[in-house]
Amino acid sequence: MSPVQSPRPALAHRLRALRETQWPEAGITQAQLAQALGGARPLSISLISSWENTDKPVAPPNRRLEAYATLFATRRSLDGAALRVLPVDQLTDEERARRDELLQELMWLREGGGFVPPGSATDIWTFDADQNITIVCARLPEKYRAHLSYADPDSADFVSLYTYADPDALIELFGHIRSRNPENNVKFCTSDELAADDYTSHLVLLGGVDFNSVTRTVIERVKLPVQQVPRKADAEHGGFLVEENGDSKLFEPKLDSREHLLEDVAHFYRDESPFNRKRTVTVCNGMYGRGTLGAVRALTDVRFRDRNTAYVRERFGDLESFSIISRVPVVGGQGLTPDWTLEENRLHEWPEAAG
Repeated sequence: MSPVQSPRPALAHRLRALRETQWPEAGITQAQLAQALGGARPLSISLISSWENTDKPVAPPNRRLEAYATLFATRRSLDGAALRVLPVDQLTDEERARRDELLQELMWLREGGGFVPPGSATDIWTFDADQNITIVCARLPEKYRAHLSYADPDSADFVSLYTYADPDALIELFGHIRSRNPENNVKFCTSDELAADDYTSHLVLLGGVDFNSVTRTVIERVKLPVQQVPRKADAEHGGFLVEENGDSKLFEPKLDSREHLLEDVAHFYRDESPFNRKRTVTVCNGMYGRGTLGAVRALTDVRFRDRNTAYVRERFGDLESFSIISRVPVVGGQGLTPDWTLEENRLHEWPEAAG
Protein backbone atom coordinates (compact mmCIF):
# COMPACT_ATOMS: atom_id res chain seq x y z
CA MET A 1 0.00 0.00 0.00
CA SER A 2 1.11 3.54 -0.67
CA PRO A 3 2.29 5.68 2.25
CA VAL A 4 -0.12 8.23 3.71
CA GLN A 5 0.82 11.73 2.68
CA SER A 6 1.04 14.57 5.17
CA PRO A 7 -2.32 16.29 5.67
CA ARG A 8 -1.78 19.78 4.35
CA PRO A 9 -0.28 18.77 0.99
CA ALA A 10 -3.22 16.37 0.64
CA LEU A 11 -5.67 19.20 1.34
CA ALA A 12 -3.86 21.51 -1.10
CA HIS A 13 -4.02 18.82 -3.78
CA ARG A 14 -7.76 18.35 -3.20
CA LEU A 15 -8.54 22.08 -3.30
CA ARG A 16 -6.71 22.45 -6.58
CA ALA A 17 -8.49 19.39 -7.96
CA LEU A 18 -11.86 20.86 -7.04
CA ARG A 19 -11.10 24.05 -8.94
CA GLU A 20 -9.60 22.35 -11.99
CA THR A 21 -11.55 19.09 -12.35
CA GLN A 22 -14.92 19.46 -10.63
CA TRP A 23 -16.26 21.27 -13.70
CA PRO A 24 -13.27 21.20 -16.09
CA GLU A 25 -15.21 22.77 -18.96
CA ALA A 26 -15.80 25.89 -16.83
CA GLY A 27 -12.07 26.61 -16.53
CA ILE A 28 -12.36 28.20 -13.08
CA THR A 29 -9.34 30.41 -12.36
CA GLN A 30 -7.78 31.31 -9.03
CA ALA A 31 -8.94 34.89 -9.61
CA GLN A 32 -12.56 33.80 -10.04
CA LEU A 33 -12.35 31.62 -6.94
CA ALA A 34 -10.83 34.47 -4.92
CA GLN A 35 -13.72 36.72 -5.95
CA ALA A 36 -16.38 34.10 -5.17
CA LEU A 37 -15.01 33.08 -1.77
CA GLY A 38 -14.41 36.67 -0.67
CA GLY A 39 -17.73 38.09 -1.81
CA ALA A 40 -17.82 41.83 -1.14
CA ARG A 41 -14.17 41.67 -0.02
CA PRO A 42 -12.39 39.52 -2.64
CA LEU A 43 -9.50 37.40 -1.46
CA SER A 44 -6.09 37.77 -3.04
CA ILE A 45 -5.02 35.38 -5.80
CA SER A 46 -1.81 34.73 -3.87
CA LEU A 47 -3.87 33.46 -0.93
CA ILE A 48 -5.73 30.97 -3.14
CA SER A 49 -2.38 29.93 -4.59
CA SER A 50 -0.96 29.31 -1.11
CA TRP A 51 -3.89 27.04 -0.27
CA GLU A 52 -3.23 25.00 -3.45
CA ASN A 53 0.55 24.88 -3.08
CA THR A 54 1.49 21.27 -2.28
CA ASP A 55 5.15 22.16 -1.63
CA LYS A 56 4.51 24.84 1.00
CA PRO A 57 0.78 24.72 1.65
CA VAL A 58 -1.18 27.00 3.94
CA ALA A 59 -4.34 25.47 5.42
CA PRO A 60 -7.45 27.66 4.97
CA PRO A 61 -9.51 28.52 8.07
CA ASN A 62 -12.64 26.49 8.66
CA ARG A 63 -15.00 29.19 7.38
CA ARG A 64 -13.19 29.17 4.02
CA LEU A 65 -13.50 25.38 3.78
CA GLU A 66 -17.22 25.81 4.48
CA ALA A 67 -17.37 28.23 1.54
CA TYR A 68 -15.46 25.77 -0.68
CA ALA A 69 -17.90 23.00 0.23
CA THR A 70 -20.92 25.19 -0.46
CA LEU A 71 -19.58 26.43 -3.78
CA PHE A 72 -18.63 23.00 -5.15
CA ALA A 73 -21.78 21.32 -3.82
CA THR A 74 -23.87 22.71 -6.67
CA ARG A 75 -23.31 23.51 -10.30
CA ARG A 76 -25.64 26.47 -9.77
CA SER A 77 -22.56 28.24 -8.43
CA LEU A 78 -21.68 28.79 -12.11
CA ASP A 79 -25.02 30.41 -12.97
CA GLY A 80 -25.06 34.14 -13.50
CA ALA A 81 -22.40 36.59 -14.54
CA ALA A 82 -19.77 35.39 -12.06
CA LEU A 83 -18.87 32.39 -9.93
CA ARG A 84 -20.61 32.70 -6.56
CA VAL A 85 -21.24 30.94 -3.24
CA LEU A 86 -24.97 30.43 -2.72
CA PRO A 87 -26.51 30.88 0.74
CA VAL A 88 -26.72 27.50 2.44
CA ASP A 89 -30.47 27.86 2.97
CA GLN A 90 -30.92 28.04 -0.82
CA LEU A 91 -29.41 24.61 -1.40
CA THR A 92 -31.65 21.67 -2.24
CA ASP A 93 -31.64 18.61 0.02
CA GLU A 94 -29.33 16.80 -2.41
CA GLU A 95 -26.98 19.80 -2.65
CA ARG A 96 -26.92 20.16 1.13
CA ALA A 97 -26.02 16.47 1.50
CA ARG A 98 -23.27 16.91 -1.07
CA ARG A 99 -22.01 20.00 0.84
CA ASP A 100 -21.93 18.08 4.11
CA GLU A 101 -19.97 15.21 2.54
CA LEU A 102 -17.46 17.55 0.94
CA LEU A 103 -17.02 19.66 4.07
CA GLN A 104 -16.45 16.53 6.14
CA GLU A 105 -13.78 15.42 3.66
CA LEU A 106 -12.00 18.80 3.63
CA MET A 107 -12.03 19.08 7.41
CA TRP A 108 -10.71 15.54 7.65
CA LEU A 109 -7.83 16.43 5.35
CA ARG A 110 -7.14 19.66 7.24
CA GLU A 111 -6.99 17.87 10.59
CA GLY A 112 -4.54 15.22 9.43
CA GLY A 113 -6.45 12.65 7.41
CA GLY A 114 -4.19 12.85 4.39
CA PHE A 115 -4.71 10.58 1.42
CA VAL A 116 -5.79 7.07 2.30
CA PRO A 117 -4.25 4.41 0.04
CA PRO A 118 -6.25 3.56 -3.08
CA GLY A 119 -9.02 1.13 -2.24
CA SER A 120 -10.50 3.24 0.54
CA ALA A 121 -9.41 6.68 -0.60
CA THR A 122 -11.07 10.06 -0.61
CA ASP A 123 -11.02 9.51 -4.36
CA ILE A 124 -10.48 5.90 -5.27
CA TRP A 125 -8.97 6.83 -8.62
CA THR A 126 -6.19 9.00 -7.13
CA PHE A 127 -2.80 7.26 -7.07
CA ASP A 128 0.60 8.32 -5.82
CA ALA A 129 2.61 10.46 -8.24
CA ASP A 130 4.88 8.75 -10.77
CA GLN A 131 3.07 5.40 -10.53
CA ASN A 132 1.99 3.97 -13.88
CA ILE A 133 -1.67 3.17 -14.48
CA THR A 134 -2.77 0.78 -17.23
CA ILE A 135 -6.40 0.41 -18.36
CA VAL A 136 -6.99 -2.90 -20.14
CA CYS A 137 -9.92 -3.59 -22.46
CA ALA A 138 -10.80 -6.69 -24.41
CA ARG A 139 -10.42 -6.61 -28.15
CA LEU A 140 -13.82 -6.84 -29.82
CA PRO A 141 -14.11 -10.33 -31.35
CA GLU A 142 -13.69 -10.55 -35.09
CA LYS A 143 -17.31 -11.60 -35.71
CA TYR A 144 -18.52 -8.29 -34.26
CA ARG A 145 -16.18 -6.06 -36.26
CA ALA A 146 -15.84 -7.95 -39.53
CA HIS A 147 -18.37 -5.68 -41.27
CA LEU A 148 -16.75 -2.43 -40.03
CA SER A 149 -14.22 -0.93 -42.42
CA TYR A 150 -13.09 1.36 -39.58
CA ALA A 151 -12.02 -1.75 -37.63
CA ASP A 152 -10.01 -3.19 -40.53
CA PRO A 153 -6.28 -2.34 -40.25
CA ASP A 154 -6.00 -2.65 -44.03
CA SER A 155 -8.63 0.05 -44.56
CA ALA A 156 -7.67 3.68 -45.09
CA ASP A 157 -10.48 4.51 -42.63
CA PHE A 158 -9.03 2.35 -39.84
CA VAL A 159 -9.57 3.66 -36.28
CA SER A 160 -8.07 1.46 -33.58
CA LEU A 161 -10.72 2.32 -30.99
CA TYR A 162 -13.32 0.53 -33.12
CA THR A 163 -11.51 -2.71 -32.26
CA TYR A 164 -12.03 -2.19 -28.50
CA ALA A 165 -14.81 -3.70 -26.45
CA ASP A 166 -16.43 -1.27 -23.97
CA PRO A 167 -15.14 1.96 -25.59
CA ASP A 168 -17.72 4.09 -23.73
CA ALA A 169 -16.44 2.82 -20.37
CA LEU A 170 -12.86 3.33 -21.54
CA ILE A 171 -13.42 6.95 -22.57
CA GLU A 172 -15.25 7.75 -19.33
CA LEU A 173 -12.57 6.21 -17.12
CA PHE A 174 -9.47 7.30 -19.02
CA GLY A 175 -10.49 10.96 -18.88
CA HIS A 176 -11.30 10.76 -15.18
CA ILE A 177 -8.07 9.00 -14.19
CA ARG A 178 -6.00 11.42 -16.26
CA SER A 179 -7.63 14.40 -14.57
CA ARG A 180 -7.03 12.93 -11.11
CA ASN A 181 -3.43 11.95 -11.84
CA PRO A 182 -1.91 14.64 -14.09
CA GLU A 183 1.68 13.66 -13.19
CA ASN A 184 1.20 9.94 -13.83
CA ASN A 185 1.65 7.90 -16.99
CA VAL A 186 -1.85 6.63 -17.83
CA LYS A 187 -2.21 4.33 -20.84
CA PHE A 188 -4.83 2.02 -22.25
CA CYS A 189 -4.51 -1.05 -24.44
CA THR A 190 -6.28 -4.27 -25.34
CA SER A 191 -5.53 -7.41 -23.39
CA ASP A 192 -3.46 -8.86 -26.23
CA GLU A 193 -1.30 -5.70 -26.32
CA LEU A 194 -0.34 -5.78 -22.64
CA ALA A 195 3.44 -5.70 -22.13
CA ALA A 196 5.22 -7.53 -19.32
CA ASP A 197 5.91 -4.33 -17.36
CA ASP A 198 2.25 -3.31 -17.61
CA TYR A 199 1.26 -6.21 -15.38
CA THR A 200 3.15 -4.66 -12.45
CA SER A 201 1.55 -1.19 -12.80
CA HIS A 202 -1.81 -0.25 -11.30
CA LEU A 203 -4.14 -2.37 -13.45
CA VAL A 204 -7.70 -1.34 -14.29
CA LEU A 205 -9.58 -4.06 -16.17
CA LEU A 206 -12.72 -3.31 -18.17
CA GLY A 207 -15.02 -6.13 -19.15
CA GLY A 208 -15.40 -9.73 -18.18
CA VAL A 209 -13.90 -13.15 -18.48
CA ASP A 210 -15.57 -13.96 -21.79
CA PHE A 211 -13.67 -11.27 -23.75
CA ASN A 212 -10.94 -9.91 -21.46
CA SER A 213 -8.29 -12.56 -20.85
CA VAL A 214 -6.51 -10.41 -18.24
CA THR A 215 -9.69 -10.18 -16.15
CA ARG A 216 -9.89 -13.97 -16.30
CA THR A 217 -6.25 -14.33 -15.27
CA VAL A 218 -6.61 -11.97 -12.31
CA ILE A 219 -9.85 -13.52 -11.01
CA GLU A 220 -8.20 -16.95 -11.07
CA ARG A 221 -5.36 -15.66 -8.87
CA VAL A 222 -7.29 -13.90 -6.11
CA LYS A 223 -9.51 -15.08 -3.27
CA LEU A 224 -12.89 -13.72 -4.28
CA PRO A 225 -16.23 -15.52 -3.72
CA VAL A 226 -17.55 -14.15 -7.02
CA GLN A 227 -17.34 -15.87 -10.38
CA GLN A 228 -18.64 -14.63 -13.69
CA VAL A 229 -20.80 -17.09 -15.59
CA PRO A 230 -20.31 -16.18 -19.27
CA ARG A 231 -23.19 -15.59 -21.64
CA LYS A 232 -24.00 -18.38 -24.07
CA ALA A 233 -25.48 -18.49 -27.56
CA ASP A 234 -28.55 -20.46 -26.40
CA ALA A 235 -30.16 -17.40 -24.77
CA GLU A 236 -28.49 -17.97 -21.41
CA HIS A 237 -27.47 -14.51 -20.21
CA GLY A 238 -25.05 -15.59 -17.51
CA GLY A 239 -24.47 -13.59 -14.37
CA PHE A 240 -22.27 -13.26 -11.31
CA LEU A 241 -22.23 -16.38 -9.14
CA VAL A 242 -21.56 -15.88 -5.42
CA GLU A 243 -20.59 -18.83 -3.25
CA GLU A 244 -20.47 -18.28 0.51
CA ASN A 245 -21.00 -20.56 3.49
CA GLY A 246 -21.98 -23.44 1.26
CA ASP A 247 -24.68 -21.45 -0.49
CA SER A 248 -24.62 -20.11 -4.03
CA LYS A 249 -26.63 -17.40 -5.76
CA LEU A 250 -26.58 -16.17 -9.34
CA PHE A 251 -27.20 -12.48 -10.01
CA GLU A 252 -28.47 -12.20 -13.57
CA PRO A 253 -29.30 -9.36 -15.95
CA LYS A 254 -32.95 -8.86 -16.85
CA LEU A 255 -34.24 -8.83 -20.44
CA ASP A 256 -37.76 -8.68 -21.85
CA SER A 257 -39.33 -11.16 -24.26
CA ARG A 258 -37.76 -9.32 -27.21
CA GLU A 259 -34.28 -9.57 -25.67
CA HIS A 260 -34.17 -5.88 -24.82
CA LEU A 261 -32.00 -5.23 -21.77
CA LEU A 262 -34.01 -3.94 -18.79
CA GLU A 263 -31.38 -4.22 -16.06
CA ASP A 264 -27.72 -5.14 -16.20
CA VAL A 265 -25.51 -6.32 -13.35
CA ALA A 266 -22.27 -4.47 -12.52
CA HIS A 267 -19.30 -5.78 -10.55
CA PHE A 268 -16.67 -3.47 -9.02
CA TYR A 269 -13.68 -5.16 -7.42
CA ARG A 270 -10.52 -3.61 -5.94
CA ASP A 271 -7.59 -5.56 -4.48
CA GLU A 272 -3.85 -5.65 -4.08
CA SER A 273 -2.41 -6.70 -7.42
CA PRO A 274 -1.39 -10.37 -7.61
CA PHE A 275 1.54 -9.26 -9.79
CA ASN A 276 2.88 -6.45 -7.54
CA ARG A 277 1.75 -6.13 -3.93
CA LYS A 278 2.60 -2.39 -3.95
CA ARG A 279 0.09 -1.76 -6.74
CA THR A 280 -3.64 -2.34 -7.11
CA VAL A 281 -5.91 -4.14 -9.51
CA THR A 282 -9.43 -2.91 -10.19
CA VAL A 283 -12.08 -4.75 -12.18
CA CYS A 284 -15.06 -2.88 -13.64
CA ASN A 285 -17.30 -5.48 -15.18
CA GLY A 286 -20.84 -6.13 -16.34
CA MET A 287 -22.72 -8.87 -18.11
CA TYR A 288 -23.28 -6.37 -20.91
CA GLY A 289 -21.57 -3.13 -21.84
CA ARG A 290 -24.00 -1.01 -19.85
CA GLY A 291 -23.07 -2.94 -16.72
CA THR A 292 -19.38 -2.28 -17.28
CA LEU A 293 -20.08 1.41 -17.85
CA GLY A 294 -22.23 1.45 -14.69
CA ALA A 295 -19.38 -0.03 -12.64
CA VAL A 296 -17.11 2.76 -13.93
CA ARG A 297 -19.58 5.61 -13.52
CA ALA A 298 -20.38 4.66 -9.92
CA LEU A 299 -17.09 6.39 -9.00
CA THR A 300 -16.72 8.91 -11.86
CA ASP A 301 -20.22 10.38 -12.30
CA VAL A 302 -20.10 13.80 -10.59
CA ARG A 303 -23.63 13.30 -9.25
CA PHE A 304 -22.85 10.03 -7.49
CA ARG A 305 -19.10 9.55 -7.09
CA ASP A 306 -18.72 11.36 -3.77
CA ARG A 307 -21.60 9.61 -2.03
CA ASN A 308 -20.49 6.22 -3.42
CA THR A 309 -16.87 6.85 -2.37
CA ALA A 310 -18.07 7.87 1.09
CA TYR A 311 -20.12 4.67 1.26
CA VAL A 312 -17.09 2.55 0.33
CA ARG A 313 -14.99 4.30 2.99
CA GLU A 314 -17.66 3.79 5.65
CA ARG A 315 -18.54 0.24 4.64
CA PHE A 316 -15.06 -1.22 4.12
CA GLY A 317 -12.80 1.09 6.14
CA ASP A 318 -9.14 0.61 5.22
CA LEU A 319 -9.56 -2.87 3.75
CA GLU A 320 -7.41 -3.41 0.66
CA SER A 321 -9.90 -5.82 -0.94
CA PHE A 322 -13.59 -5.24 -1.54
CA SER A 323 -16.27 -6.13 -4.04
CA ILE A 324 -19.71 -4.69 -4.83
CA ILE A 325 -22.26 -6.19 -7.21
CA SER A 326 -25.01 -3.73 -8.08
CA ARG A 327 -27.99 -3.23 -10.33
CA VAL A 328 -27.74 -1.03 -13.42
CA PRO A 329 -31.26 -0.09 -14.55
CA VAL A 330 -31.60 0.51 -18.30
CA VAL A 331 -34.05 3.23 -19.34
CA GLY A 332 -34.55 4.25 -22.96
CA GLY A 333 -31.54 2.15 -23.89
CA GLN A 334 -29.28 4.02 -21.46
CA GLY A 335 -27.69 2.47 -18.39
CA LEU A 336 -28.15 4.53 -15.22
CA THR A 337 -25.37 5.15 -12.69
CA PRO A 338 -25.87 2.90 -9.64
CA ASP A 339 -26.27 4.65 -6.30
CA TRP A 340 -24.52 2.38 -3.81
CA THR A 341 -26.04 4.21 -0.84
CA LEU A 342 -29.43 2.66 -1.70
CA GLU A 343 -29.72 -0.84 -0.27
CA GLU A 344 -31.94 -2.08 -3.10
CA ASN A 345 -29.17 -1.29 -5.61
CA ARG A 346 -26.55 -3.39 -3.82
CA LEU A 347 -26.95 -7.07 -4.67
CA HIS A 348 -23.84 -8.38 -2.92
CA GLU A 349 -20.90 -7.00 -0.93
CA TRP A 350 -17.70 -8.64 0.14
CA PRO A 351 -16.18 -8.88 2.70
CA GLU A 352 -18.17 -8.18 5.84
CA ALA A 353 -18.29 -4.58 7.05
CA ALA A 354 -15.03 -3.28 8.52
CA GLY A 355 -14.73 -3.15 12.28
